[in-house]
Amino acid sequence: MEFSSAAVAGTLESSDVMVSFSPSDEVLEVEVESIVMKQRGRRIREVVDELVSQVGLDKGVLRVQDKGALECTLRARINTVLDRAGAR
Repeated sequence: MEFSSAAVAGTLESSDVMVSFSPSDEVLEVEVESIVMKQRGRRIREVVDELVSQVGLDKGVLRVQDKGALECTLRARINTVLDRAGAR
């Protein structure tokens, strides 16, 4: 599946997460930043990997900037970005 549109969802406010996607011909690069990286970094990465693999995203740059969001918020932001990027 081709993802040809740049997309952004969320904010950098406390308890939210900003997710952005930039299309590219390069292998998918996932960048994760979080204020709770030590506590939840592995789970954040698992959620990102799960949702990305569900839609077959393998090219581009996906950036996650977490400010302590709940997992449901993280999932909603990633799904929104994938929708806006043309994944569904």
